[in-house]
Amino acid sequence: QVQLVESGGGLVQPGGSLRLSCTASRSIFSFSAMRWYRQAPGKQRELVAHISNGGSTNYADSVKGRFTISRDNAKNTVYLQMNSLKPEDTAVYYCNARSALEYWGQGTQVTVSS
Repeated sequence: QVQLVESGGGLVQPGGSLRLSCTASRSIFSFSAMRWYRQAPGKQRELVAHISNGGSTNYADSVKGRFTISRDNAKNTVYLQMNSLKPEDTAVYYCNARSALEYWGQGTQVTVSS
């Protein structure tokens, strides 16, 4: 059973930054892709960012230019650097890994508020 552990969430003022981390219990090289999703209260879970095994990335239009997904294979960790945060970025952020199966982390709360 694969475990994904997220960290780095918290309360930040608008315009601030946070870096989320997702550490897997096995090599992330074994996954075809790693993704970050988020779910705000009363809304559906949405894809925020994607990074493939080869390192190619994609982002939701709402976060392009502000968020950056990256991976450190040696640490089995994927990061989400979030800059210029807005109140509408407030959500629980989930890490997702896909191989033959799909795995989810427990989520980390990000709150953007003054």
